[in-house]
Amino acid sequence: MTDIVGVVLAGGLATRMGGGDKCLKELVAGVTLLDVVMGRLKRQVGEVAINANGEPSRFAKFDCPVLADDVKGYAGPLAGVLAGLEWAADFGATHVLSVAGDTPFFPDNLNVELSAAKGVSGLSIAASHDEDGKLWRQPTFGLWPVALKDDLRHALCVDGVRKIVIWTQKHQAGQAVFSTENGIDPFFNVNTPDDLAAAQKIASERGLL
Repeated sequence: MTDIVGVVLAGGLATRMGGGDKCLKELVAGVTLLDVVMGRLKRQVGEVAINANGEPSRFAKFDCPVLADDVKGYAGPLAGVLAGLEWAADFGATHVLSVAGDTPFFPDNLNVELSAAKGVSGLSIAASHDEDGKLWRQPTFGLWPVALKDDLRHALCVDGVRKIVIWTQKHQAGQAVFSTENGIDPFFNVNTPDDLAAAQKIASERGLL
């Protein structure tokens, strides 16, 4: 049995990128953001799935399950977490490690640190210090206990919760804090064409794939 499985949250609307799947944008020639994210995630967990809506065949090259949201409307990343938890429950996993599909430089020790930081409910989320020492929550990067899947479904479908931190605070989530290293925010994410250009420059100059 695999205790911890991974889910890439790639179901965002990408409005600032003009729509479409920003995770399929190239980071370097022939290598997409999602290629890099999947590679980093697979080094840390066993089974991996992608949370995305629409035609799943566009992710066929990754040879893994593509999990659509089943919460009505666009419910945000918590709906993707729920899809991951319900998938994980089918084969007896205890936790899901979630990462964002547009964040190619996330830490290689994400699973280790989140596992060590678990709160009383078994839940933990990431945070990071910027170069000025300010703490930023990174709630799409979390370790989510499968045991809370029914609670999360109720929160989404009955209570209308959409913000991750509202739900994680309710369950006293632990927090793993990561620092900027060598001037690179490990949770730098691609929201705009300018962000993509910056990520491409980092990848080509520093070889962080």
